[in-house]
Amino acid sequence: MKLIETLKLAIAAIWAHKLRSALTLLGMIIGVTAVVVVVSVIQGFNAYFDEKIAGIGSKSFSIRRFAFEDFKDTDTIAAAQRRNKDLTLEELEYLRARSTLIARLGARANPTRHQVRRGTEILEEVQIQGATPVIADIENLDIADGRFFSETEADAAMRVAYIGADIANNLFPSGSAVGQELIIEGLPYRVIGVATAKGTVFGQPQDSFIIIPLKTYAASFGPLIRQRALYFVATSKSDETFSDAVEEARFLLRTRRHLGVNEKDNFGIITPDAITGIRDRILGTVSIVAVAVPAIALVIGGIVIMNIMLVSVTERTK
Repeated sequence: MKLIETLKLAIAAIWAHKLRSALTLLGMIIGVTAVVVVVSVIQGFNAYFDEKIAGIGSKSFSIRRFAFEDFKDTDTIAAAQRRNKDLTLEELEYLRARSTLIARLGARANPTRHQVRRGTEILEEVQIQGATPVIADIENLDIADGRFFSETEADAAMRVAYIGADIANNLFPSGSAVGQELIIEGLPYRVIGVATAKGTVFGQPQDSFIIIPLKTYAASFGPLIRQRALYFVATSKSDETFSDAVEEARFLLRTRRHLGVNEKDNFGIITPDAITGIRDRILGTVSIVAVAVPAIALVIGGIVIMNIMLVSVTERTK
């Protein structure tokens, strides 16, 4: 009976002071929401980078024109742009022929965006990328239907395509895309494989892409330089030889480029540890925000609630 009476009094008080009750509720919502949002952001960053690191694999590393260290400030960026050269297919073959610790070595070209269509259905700004066949094994590509292209197809610069799930769903909604034809910038390509859907990361779709053989990409869109520049992806023969494989690749590429002992690398090697370092740096900044934002929000919410309680007590003691 007392509980019912207490509830009635509470409801009556809330109803009698609607604005006061709304402000109290707002104070609590601000504090709790701030905490939830910040925690979600941190978890999202962690999940994204963990997925990327897992996709690379503990035995994998990439060789690119620039290293992470080249982006510290405008001066280092400018110096790296003058010093560093685009990677070439000749350098890829040089590494393949001389490396003893690298198990697999492949290449990708930086993606460019082009129009893709099938019949009357047109997709604009689709990400198109060239790659070598071994990339499928190095990156453990998850194939939903069909297959990746073969060495024979790549060497012959055949117009075959491995497409993302969004491309398949948009252009081939009523059946399998494998064996069908699509048009990229006026040229026909036969679909041979469809990737498993990945969804979105921070609102960015991960399934709107097409991968074609590297030679086909160069023949269709131009030399593998600048925005179409190459980068290499490699795996070591074992976890134990990973560091040695990275250093071997660095030594061979420095030798190929005739770099002196005191000259800096004019390329970058990206390892899982380097990516983890970037994640930790980003999360370090996010963590500062994670402390500051909820603290400010909770203080504001506390002040609102404190003032409302003060008004209530003052009214009751009059």
